[in-house]
Amino acid sequence: MIQEAPEHDLSADQGRVEAIVARGPGGAFAVAGLAVAIVLAMWLAFYLLVYVARGGR
Repeated sequence: MIQEAPEHDLSADQGRVEAIVARGPGGAFAVAGLAVAIVLAMWLAFYLLVYVARGGR
């Protein structure tokens, strides 16, 4: 498919991209932190509800 050249100035888009990149990967760290918190909560629930409930031996 042949695409037509964009009619607007790409330098404005480049400035927006640079502003977003300058803020850093905050969302990625938030998602990773949430995933770690969920895994730790599951481990703690397993430990308390299964291992300790059986006497821990």
